[in-house]
Amino acid sequence: GTSPPKPQKAKQPKPQKAPKKKKEGNQDGLTVTKADDFGEWFSELVTKAEFLDYGPTGLRVSGCYILRPWAYEIWEAIRDFLDAEFKKRGVKNAYFPIFVTEKALNAEEDHVEGFAAEVAWVTRSGKSELDQPLAVRPTSETIMYPCYANWVRSHRDLPMKLNQWNNVVRWEFKHPTPFIRSREFLWQEGHTAYATEAEADEEALAYLELYRRTYEELCAVPVTPGVKSEKEKFAGAKYTTTVEGYIPFVGRGIQGATSHCLGTNFSRMFGIEFEDEKTKEKRHAWQNSFGLTTRTIGVMLMTHSDDKGAVLPPRIAPTQVVVIPIPFKDNQRDALNAKADEVAETLRAAGVRVEIDARDNYTPGWKYNYWELKGVPMRIEIGPRDMEKECVMTVRRDTGAKAPMGWSELAAGIPPALEQMQAELLAAARVKVEACKATVMKWEDFVPALDAKKFCMTPWCEDPESEEEVKVRSAAESEGGAAKTLCIPFEQPPMPEGTKCFITGKPAKRWVLWGRSY
Repeated sequence: GTSPPKPQKAKQPKPQKAPKKKKEGNQDGLTVTKADDFGEWFSELVTKAEFLDYGPTGLRVSGCYILRPWAYEIWEAIRDFLDAEFKKRGVKNAYFPIFVTEKALNAEEDHVEGFAAEVAWVTRSGKSELDQPLAVRPTSETIMYPCYANWVRSHRDLPMKLNQWNNVVRWEFKHPTPFIRSREFLWQEGHTAYATEAEADEEALAYLELYRRTYEELCAVPVTPGVKSEKEKFAGAKYTTTVEGYIPFVGRGIQGATSHCLGTNFSRMFGIEFEDEKTKEKRHAWQNSFGLTTRTIGVMLMTHSDDKGAVLPPRIAPTQVVVIPIPFKDNQRDALNAKADEVAETLRAAGVRVEIDARDNYTPGWKYNYWELKGVPMRIEIGPRDMEKECVMTVRRDTGAKAPMGWSELAAGIPPALEQMQAELLAAARVKVEACKATVMKWEDFVPALDAKKFCMTPWCEDPESEEEVKVRSAAESEGGAAKTLCIPFEQPPMPEGTKCFITGKPAKRWVLWGRSY
């Protein structure tokens, strides 16, 4: 079990640094390239493009971030998509307390062991010690399931499908990375209960498919759906399914989102029982839990962004098009601004999210850089010559491609152009990720592939001890760090008869993806 540790000097993580100030380069834009220093580039990107803020120096809490409106609007778009899809499957939203008692947290041993090191405890109120310390939820199974035990009596009470949109706290001491690894984050956590195993299995995959769609259809990020190894599965679960992303620039995998079949482990611990319709006997419910976090935003930014700033896929961008009037003389300003308003109204009527930048205290060049840094998918320029020709100039953020478009063509032309950009972003990202996938049949080729920023598909015997051996040996043989299993992909290439495991030489059972990871 876990209980609040006695006060002692914990090993503190290094304080979070604000992005370094460098003399060269435009201080408003990025001063570091993605290739030269990926971590520094990402830190600059998220702050300068106004996705988040670390807070004022001296008041920062390491691993906790301020989500600014630009990031929160992206989270709202993800939330709105998933929320609507969950509701189609009969999931209802609810809210449970942020605090959990020590007794409840300790109810499922494997589960609590998986989170023990990360639990934050409240032990005091004002100047008085609490009679009973309270944990801040790292996840809500142990808060919700005692209630399920009260609410579920008969097969008629099932399935029960609840979801929370909330925040959780996991007090990790690993190096924090904005959006990717933080101590407090926003997420949704779904918790469902069923009468049969078949329903639980089917639904676990259904929610995972929604996560695949979130990454691929909204964020234009390719992911690999699969199942986690026994060692990597969620603490207390029967099995864990996952969508795994990959960041080619740093050669690291990243867990995108997970959907767990909990079996009857938790229902036995918490007494979630129902009367069987046919036999009238008491049976334990089958349960699932599934979650996706604000990590999606970080994975998307790492995947598409460049040395100019963020690149946002149109479906998820808070602003899809920015209209910039370009007067050469003051007497042209009113006419150009009026046309910019007209263009914006036309696009809004066509369902496009559009903003006008008619600020007269900034040059057009400064505005281009600003909106490129923010990642707006398309820019529309309107100058005096465009007025004569009754057209605008469109500029794509990802490729920089310019194309004139007549005023009368905008309503019909811009929405498909944005959809084309969305599709091409996913296709380009998929090409880069696939180029990093290596098939490795023997150990000697494994660490060199990792060092070449690859993730490896290998034949594996699935022995848990061998997974630990890979971790230890890969760490010992390279300064790049240890590798672990990312997932066992659902799409399995053919396994030739007699194929041996790449690490043990025993008969291989399935292909598995390994990599260094966040």
